[in-house]
Amino acid sequence: MNFSLIFQTLVTGLAIGGIYSLMAVGYSLIFSILNFSNFAYGMVIMLASFMGYFAMSKLHVGMGVALFLAMIGAGALSFFNERVAYSSLRKRHAPPLYFMISAMGTAIFLENMVYATIGSQYNAYPQIFEVPTVTIFGASLGKMDLFAIVFSVIAIYGLNYFIQHTRTGISIRAASYDSTVAEINGVNLGAVIGLVFVLAGLFAGISGVFLGIKYMAYPNMGWITNKAYVAAVIGGLGSLPGAVVGGIILGVLESFVSVYVSSTLRDVFSFGTLIIFLVFMPSGLFGKYLEEKV
Repeated sequence: MNFSLIFQTLVTGLAIGGIYSLMAVGYSLIFSILNFSNFAYGMVIMLASFMGYFAMSKLHVGMGVALFLAMIGAGALSFFNERVAYSSLRKRHAPPLYFMISAMGTAIFLENMVYATIGSQYNAYPQIFEVPTVTIFGASLGKMDLFAIVFSVIAIYGLNYFIQHTRTGISIRAASYDSTVAEINGVNLGAVIGLVFVLAGLFAGISGVFLGIKYMAYPNMGWITNKAYVAAVIGGLGSLPGAVVGGIILGVLESFVSVYVSSTLRDVFSFGTLIIFLVFMPSGLFGKYLEEKV
């Protein structure tokens, strides 16, 4: 048994899983409040990837500054996405299906806008590290993979601390449990929803830059985030711990399948796992079954 290869595959899987977790957290945050799957979120991630790319390649800033700019830009874009596409539906108490249709329309619009303005080409980020790998226990590990793991852990821990230990976080938790009761007890639901979309956008900024560095920035990369949706479903839509666990499970699974089975069968295993969970555990590992959620 080649321990170094197993270790290298595990680290790669954890890095991919960390990115999936960041994206899945954004899906779960929005789902926990508005009870629908925001399929436009993938396009916010795609645009964040382009923001990071242009910041590094055109403005010639470092990765830290590019990451910050992408987070701010994606946070603002996510906020305006809610205000333009969902706010009026929410005020009219539209069913979740209407939100999902609006989200699909927004996703198609944003993707085609990028095709029309930027083009369809693949854009590679500038090289981050002069020496991209480091050897640990005989395994050649990508420095970017290690950085993605560490940064993902810090970001998710920070969000969890905010949700669990601040008054605003308590308001978000209350609204996710029962928005009507929370509003009766003085929670400004509109402000909370806006903040949730901003938080989801910040995580879209982080994952968008990491995805761009790993796979390049291109217009239809937003559909890669289908994997994050799979991770969110595995963990349980609306559950932040579930999003993290689901992302790690999916990332590690894909990594080992690519190395030990076939990279062409990676998606077969990923979506096969989704089908298994939908059949036997439709609410995921940590989710709660609610019929009205779409």
